[in-house]
Amino acid sequence: MFGLSHLFYPWGLILQGIALIHFLRRRPEGYWFYVIFFGSFLGAGVYIVAEVLPDLGLLRGVFQGFGRKSRIHIVETQILDNPSAANYEELGELYKDQKEFAKAREAFTSAIAARSDSVYTFYYRAQASLGLGDFAGAIPDLERVVASDLKFDYWRAAGLLADAYAQTGQLERAGQLYVDVAQFSTTTETLYNYANFLKIAGRTDAAREWAEKLLAKKRTLPRYMQRYERPWFRKGKALLKELDTAKAPVAAQPGAQS
Repeated sequence: MFGLSHLFYPWGLILQGIALIHFLRRRPEGYWFYVIFFGSFLGAGVYIVAEVLPDLGLLRGVFQGFGRKSRIHIVETQILDNPSAANYEELGELYKDQKEFAKAREAFTSAIAARSDSVYTFYYRAQASLGLGDFAGAIPDLERVVASDLKFDYWRAAGLLADAYAQTGQLERAGQLYVDVAQFSTTTETLYNYANFLKIAGRTDAAREWAEKLLAKKRTLPRYMQRYERPWFRKGKALLKELDTAKAPVAAQPGAQS
């Protein structure tokens, strides 16, 4: 027994440390914390097999990032000799994938200046603006995209425009657009944004209903998609908690008249 304890002693702590770091970063189901903390070596091992190893597939973007950085340098050099719309569009997409949204928007703007007839370039520039939190700046580009095709990108463009309207206080326009978006798009992004719009509009019961639809969707998704969509489920839980807190009755103050 003591011999086994001696063998597992350092590795158990290392495994627990790895498991806890992953848990704090990815925020899976809360019960895993107790499995890791109280299960020692075995609990941490079970967590790593169940949660960490499947997440390795999500690291592909990290390794792809090295290739993107190399490609960025190549395209930037090509633009010096050939500042074409196609080169600027590719550079913008590379920066967008790297989440360097300011540089991405600048590249897409240069592409539009060279050729202003590509609806995709306006759509990508809008996404870069949204990445910067500039909802007002994204609206003109999204309006152009949606005007060309209401169903563009499987209703995502219309959903992003509706959310941008809501975030900038244009609730009536957002509501009109969500009539179609909420009917035809059931992505986690749309479900969350619509629930959040309903909260902003003061329709708390409807907001709670759509937030619950978002969380219920988790049960219908395959395991790898649950991991990919985890940020939206996390936002949905936070929104539902906020709605429940707002609905809770305020305790009567001492000395208040009945």
